[in-house]
Amino acid sequence: MHAPSPIQRRQSRRIHVGDVPVGGGAPISVQSMTNTDTLDVDATVAQIQQLENAGADIVRVSVPTMDAAETFGRIKRAVNVPLVADIHFDYRIALRVAELGVDCLRINPGNIGREDRVAAVVSAARDNGIPIRIGVNAGSLEKDLQKKYGEPTPAALVESAMRHIDHLDRLDFPDFKVSVKASDVFMAVAAYRELASRIEQPLHLGITEAGGLRSGTVKSSIGLGMLLMDGIGDTIRVSLAADPVEEIKVGFDMLKSLSLRSKGINFIACPSCSRQNFDVIGTMNALEERLEDVLTPLDVSVIGCVVNGPGEAKESDIGLTGGSPANLVYIDGKPASKLRNDHLVDDLERLIRDKVREKQQAEQDVIARDA
Repeated sequence: MHAPSPIQRRQSRRIHVGDVPVGGGAPISVQSMTNTDTLDVDATVAQIQQLENAGADIVRVSVPTMDAAETFGRIKRAVNVPLVADIHFDYRIALRVAELGVDCLRINPGNIGREDRVAAVVSAARDNGIPIRIGVNAGSLEKDLQKKYGEPTPAALVESAMRHIDHLDRLDFPDFKVSVKASDVFMAVAAYRELASRIEQPLHLGITEAGGLRSGTVKSSIGLGMLLMDGIGDTIRVSLAADPVEEIKVGFDMLKSLSLRSKGINFIACPSCSRQNFDVIGTMNALEERLEDVLTPLDVSVIGCVVNGPGEAKESDIGLTGGSPANLVYIDGKPASKLRNDHLVDDLERLIRDKVREKQQAEQDVIARDA
């Protein structure tokens, strides 16, 4: 029920990672990366499925060896979400995963080696309709750039990116996206802003090695938020030293906060105070845990008292306002029922799931009518 985002997004070329469009005004996709041993098919497939269930649009998998490339093929056949193969140095790995159905190649042409090897990878990508992601990282800049600049800088990141881009330009291959990641927020933001003005390709955003769940979420939200507010960014990965599923959750929460993407429940909740008529924090913790499986967009407000509760509830799909002797529930902005505290979470979960089913049915009805 919130208004569309006022952000004017940067115009970029559209590519496709599997069936997911990236750039060209497509919804900003959210991705993560597996941290299992790629040679362990069962563990890697299980983690990819967890990420997909959390809403991941794209998943990246490290493929460091030819054995891992063969395993990647088995993993690819077992999952539905598009997969990006993360490859360094050995161009033959890229050629093999291209044969096995990879949806995107994450390489740096500069570390693949000779021009003929880069050309072979690009030819395989072109023949199989596979885009390439150029990934520049402040922690692994070329030695000559480290010497030239003395330390990682925004200019060094952009110069590195442009070198790799030149490889693809010479081969007339425009279907790529680029990232210029750094753990320093200011460095990453400055590099992305400069690169955004120099190329038309989509940009993959990330603050690399951002930290643990809390600190990494804060750092990523600030850095990516600055860029997203500028309209920069076509796909994002929130890098956290945490369960990769958390990266997907934080990514979508970030986009929801800017009205750039709607997936799952958008909770509006007060921090609670002595006016609260129910345990706001406990209720929110329980609802978030119970409703993690819901991917249908829904605004739910949970406010502990009548000061701000009715106003927020009237703007939500479902709103709970604390009251005495019972709490008031609004549905679609109108008072609907009263709930007592003894079964509050159970009753509210039921109402939310009912609303989700109603929305899903309405969407199906529209599809059937237009078919």
